[in-house]
Amino acid sequence: MTSTNVESVEPKTINLLSQVTTATIATQLYKRGLKKCYLRGVKPLHTSTPSFVAPAYTLRNIPMRDDLGDMSILSNPEYPQRYAVEKTPISHCLVNDTGGNLIAGTMGDILIERLRVRGVTAAITDGAVRDSGDIETIDFPVYCGSRAAPASVAELYAVEVQVPVGCGGVAIFPGDIIAGDKDGVIVIPRNLAEEIAEDAPEQERYERYVLSRVQAGDSITGLYPSTEESRKRYQDWEG
Repeated sequence: MTSTNVESVEPKTINLLSQVTTATIATQLYKRGLKKCYLRGVKPLHTSTPSFVAPAYTLRNIPMRDDLGDMSILSNPEYPQRYAVEKTPISHCLVNDTGGNLIAGTMGDILIERLRVRGVTAAITDGAVRDSGDIETIDFPVYCGSRAAPASVAELYAVEVQVPVGCGGVAIFPGDIIAGDKDGVIVIPRNLAEEIAEDAPEQERYERYVLSRVQAGDSITGLYPSTEESRKRYQDWEG
């Protein structure tokens, strides 16, 4: 079992990031040269899935092999999948790396409910979940690649927690900040979280101004992207 001590993020940072969309975060990352932070194929389980922002607690899986075990391994509290369900910290999200395996469910309704009751913020996987209809009734953010009936051990062998993983084609380190909404899931490297949290709300305020001008009939030319003149008008509008 691997465990990594990660510097915590201030609640203020999480709160600021919770007020903006993943689209805004993606733009802020792009401006800093980061183009591969959006998880491919990972979407909200259903249309009313709540949005979230939380630090990552990671779980890595490899393909199951017949000699590695069967359902009995799930009785071992140290088995990394079981361990992660019980040890993911409050207000963190569990990031479950499956290598994109969509044939077996990484978790079902009971494990998801356990995460919710423990105070975990969300569950993310580039694999599938099972018992998906029941999970939809749980007020808890679940983002996944698909739905599947077989249990995880039919396809996956959990090997370690709190290590760098590749989920949805993106490198995720323990403590990175994960955000999810209707557009999907995006990763903010831990060292950029504070500055993006400071800059992202201002981007959205300017975009609200832009939308008000477009609704009034203005052209986007000279407005979006901004110019020196449009920024002056925006500052007057903001008061």
